[in-house]
Amino acid sequence: MLVGLLLIGVAAWGKGLGVVSSIHIIGGVIAVGVFLLLIAVAGLYMIILGLVFIFQFGISCSCLAVNRHRQADVINASWWVLSNSTRHELERSFDCCGLFNLTDLHLQDDTSCSAMCKTRSSTFTEILGVWLAMRFRNQKDPRANPSAFL
Repeated sequence: MLVGLLLIGVAAWGKGLGVVSSIHIIGGVIAVGVFLLLIAVAGLYMIILGLVFIFQFGISCSCLAVNRHRQADVINASWWVLSNSTRHELERSFDCCGLFNLTDLHLQDDTSCSAMCKTRSSTFTEILGVWLAMRFRNQKDPRANPSAFL
């Protein structure tokens, strides 16, 4: 019951603050929250959980069956179906220009992109952080009691 109330509350909060602009997403989250509340009231946990497990298992198997080339085809086809306002919203939130984040204006599909078109690359500090984490991750604390179990 708590999860259903949380879903409804988070959806209302997201719509109120303008975090999510799509009313379809908000409506879907609220519908799932109401559905979970009804399940909690009716007490049909195990039946519904079994159905949800079968559904999630089927979706995950179908997602794993799609190769990289097919993923690129689906994403490319759906990009051209989107409206211009949705494209601009995605470009602004992901900080990219167009589907392939092209920085050359003559190669972009829409030259009115207002995103910064930053290229995402690893910096020296990120590499240093990964190296330090790997190097010092499993060291023991010299101040700890050696006879203590954990």
